Amino acid sequence: MDSAATREPGVTETPARPRPRLVFRTQLAHGSPTGRIEGFTNVRELYAKIAEAFGIAPTEILFCTLNSHKVDMQKLLGGQIGLEDFIFAHVRGETKEVEVTKTEDALGLTITDNGAGYAFIKRIKEGSVINRIEAVCVGDSIEAINDHSIVGCRHYEVAKMLRELPKSQPFTLRLVQPRRAFDMIGQRSRSSKCSVEAKMSSGRETLRLRSRGAATVEEAPSDVEAAAARRVDDLLESYMGIRDPELAAAVVETARSSAGAQAFARGLDAVLGEFAFPDEFVVEVWAAIGEAHDACG
Repeated sequence: MDSAATREPGVTETPARPRPRLVFRTQLAHGSPTGRIEGFTNVRELYAKIAEAFGIAPTEILFCTLNSHKVDMQKLLGGQIGLEDFIFAHVRGETKEVEVTKTEDALGLTITDNGAGYAFIKRIKEGSVINRIEAVCVGDSIEAINDHSIVGCRHYEVAKMLRELPKSQPFTLRLVQPRRAFDMIGQRSRSSKCSVEAKMSSGRETLRLRSRGAATVEEAPSDVEAAAARRVDDLLESYMGIRDPELAAAVVETARSSAGAQAFARGLDAVLGEFAFPDEFVVEVWAAIGEAHDACG
């Protein structure tokens, strides 16, 4: 039957609004023509689209930064991309091996990963064991520990391996540095806390990439959510030696839908159980999220 015959007289059917095409501009950070990409829903698909645009393998991409071609961890692509953001892809450069002797319990490294199999150095603590080794830089991908490949491992797994290495015993790190343009000077220990310049402006729409499910267009996080996520990210660094804004945002999202601390703990186990967060971490995170909410009013 013709659908027009079933329409009530005088009622005009409103056509469904087509979903807008989301097209992002991209370049290789060391220099390339500008490409345009679309149709991705997670980081792996994003890397595949960038690789296709420039005729390289997706595994050549170490990480991406937004609106800066420099190795700037404040501009690192996480789980959200502003709809006007320019994506710079940092690709594999030279491989180097360094020998490290763990003279202290902590090496002074903060690890993150690109969501597609590469863990890399996001921060180097001033005065630490690693800070004294000039060859190791922020942005270096950790490819192997004592010739054992860690490609495909998550950041928390790599951080745990490094923590468990025995003191006073030398070990070898195989690192891959991002390929750099002539004007790119590697920063060694810059703080990974977000600056005002690096923040997304309030009310701006973003593409939220998810490890499970389709990407969605959402409003940028509120001031409360952004403050809470920064506090959670600080605690992730303190407890686990990693920084991961996407993971921090997922923790805040879980807290938002929890009626209390116990429900929050159960929610984390259900959604993020692979991380095996210690009880004291969960308690501190719940308190920190509450404090961020109070501070922002």
